[in-house]
Amino acid sequence: MIDKDALDKTYKEMLEEKIINQLADTKGISIRQAMDVYYRSRLSQQINDGSYGIENMDYRYLVEDLIENEPELFE
Repeated sequence: MIDKDALDKTYKEMLEEKIINQLADTKGISIRQAMDVYYRSRLSQQINDGSYGIENMDYRYLVEDLIENEPELFE
């Protein structure tokens, strides 16, 4: 039997990896910078908390939303 908590954790980790890579590509920044931006964002906290089912959304949409709604992270 598959442990649901372990599966959820793995899924979130994979989602975070996709978000960070997409963020780096979209903004032309390093992976390290993208990680810094992502882990300081509200999006990171929402995914960690499982808020609003946001972790079920497409990573490309989430990156665009992050760029649009948290521009201060890129200053």
